[in-house]
Amino acid sequence: MTSDPIDLEIDLLLEAIFRRYQHDFRSYARVSVRRRLQRALVMLGCPNLSALQERVLHEEGAFGEVLSLLTVRVSDLFRDPGFYAALRQMVVPVLATYPSLKVWVAGCASGEEVYSLAILLSEEGLFERTIFYATDIDPSALRSAEAGIFDGARAAAFSRSYQAAGGKGSLSEYYMAAYGGIKFDRRLRKNMVFSDHSLATDQVFAEVHLVTCRNVLMYFDRPLQDRAVGLFADSLVRRGFLAVGPHESLLFSAHRDHFDMVERRFRIYQRLG
Repeated sequence: MTSDPIDLEIDLLLEAIFRRYQHDFRSYARVSVRRRLQRALVMLGCPNLSALQERVLHEEGAFGEVLSLLTVRVSDLFRDPGFYAALRQMVVPVLATYPSLKVWVAGCASGEEVYSLAILLSEEGLFERTIFYATDIDPSALRSAEAGIFDGARAAAFSRSYQAAGGKGSLSEYYMAAYGGIKFDRRLRKNMVFSDHSLATDQVFAEVHLVTCRNVLMYFDRPLQDRAVGLFADSLVRRGFLAVGPHESLLFSAHRDHFDMVERRFRIYQRLG
């Protein structure tokens, strides 16, 4: 049976991206990749995937636009407020027993999650002893995250989610009006390290106490999901925590025996010894 020509073109494009730029999307869920590449065709005005491949190979600017579409950039401050309330109740008391902490936000996109965690740990008295590693494969997303500037129109929704997550003050204490939007206080950024890291090709870089990788694994095929969860297992200290998205699970992971589920609704797991 002949393969779908579109799938063949996608295979060739993803292989070209990997060999030219060392970004590996070959194990991303095909339905999602196909949909995102269709948007890239429209954005770059290409008639087909072969033409898109030509531009990606020879124009780094074109690749940057395709990269921004292939990566997941949907996020929000205190997204799923109940998740952060669960962290306060079930995870923070354990984290508080350590003299120093490292938190890894894998697939940080434009940074909303790492700022949410920084605010939460600040209110729980743990910020000063914590280093936050925020990683992504998209350089433009990392630049946005590090700048900490967001559309001012989102401030009201941010504040509602913060309060629903158990916020102990006013969210406005953590940002100021700037650049036509809101800019988070530089004191929140002082303990943050923003870095390029690929769950598809890179290795563990630090021993950490909490990993959050929410709503990212759903875009991977099963082998890549297993690779990512294996990295998280290897990076976590004994009894450290892993949080994935509410529609993601370690149930079928090759590494499921390394974890206990401690909160089912929001998929918070604890690393076994």
